[in-house]
Amino acid sequence: MTTCTAPRLEEITAGNLKAALGIRVRPDQEFAVEPVADSLAEAYVHPGKAWPRLIMDGDRAVGFLMAFLDVDWHDDGSSIRSGLWRLNIASEEQGKGYGRFAVQAVAEELRRRGTKELHVTWHPGNKGPENFYLTLGFHKTGEKVENETVGVLHLT
Repeated sequence: MTTCTAPRLEEITAGNLKAALGIRVRPDQEFAVEPVADSLAEAYVHPGKAWPRLIMDGDRAVGFLMAFLDVDWHDDGSSIRSGLWRLNIASEEQGKGYGRFAVQAVAEELRRRGTKELHVTWHPGNKGPENFYLTLGFHKTGEKVENETVGVLHLT
C-alpha cells in the first residue's frame, strides 16, 4: 500500500532524471501536453526562462511541471509574462490533487519573484484541461497562441 505524504517539488538532477522521463499522462491527454523529454530539451535551450521541476510524493515521482519566467510574450518587449508552461501528472496519479498542488507551487514561486500574474495556455476541447484551470480561478484572456487558449490567474 502506498502512503501519500505532502507533495513537494524537486529540481531535475541526474539522480531523478529517469523518474522524470517515466512520467506519462493518459493516452487521451497526449495531444494536450508534450512528453517530459521534450520539455527538458526546451529547458536546456532556454536557460533562465524555463523552470522544470519533478513533483514528488514521498519517494514516488507523480508528475512534472515546467514554468516559464519573464518571457517576451509578443517578441517586441510589450508584454513580459511568467506562468505554467507544462504540467504532466502521471496517469495513475491523476485525481489526487497533484495538479492543483503544482499550480499552487508555481503561483508561490512567481509571487516570491514579485510576479503579479500566472499565465497558462491550453488546448481547447472536451478532453483538454480547460475546466481544471477555470476551476482553479484562471480567466480566459481572449488571446490564442498556436490555437491554444490563454488563461491568467491574478496573484495579488
